[in-house]
Amino acid sequence: MTKEQVEGVLAKVRPMLQRDGGDVELLDVEDGVVKVRLVGACGGCPMASMTLKRGIEAKLKEAIPDIKEVVAV
Repeated sequence: MTKEQVEGVLAKVRPMLQRDGGDVELLDVEDGVVKVRLVGACGGCPMASMTLKRGIEAKLKEAIPDIKEVVAV
């Protein structure tokens, strides 16, 4: 799995986040762990952890089965 593959999936998720005033930045991909930063409205949203796990992580794992986890840093 490459950063480019992850970015391709994130590009499909971004419109949902941007509609609510937020976004996601890809920081690193290492050993099946994707590190992201939630920005804008997503950064301080109480639902951010659910968005991260049920939204972003679910879509990434569906598209790239090698992903073990997505973490916000």
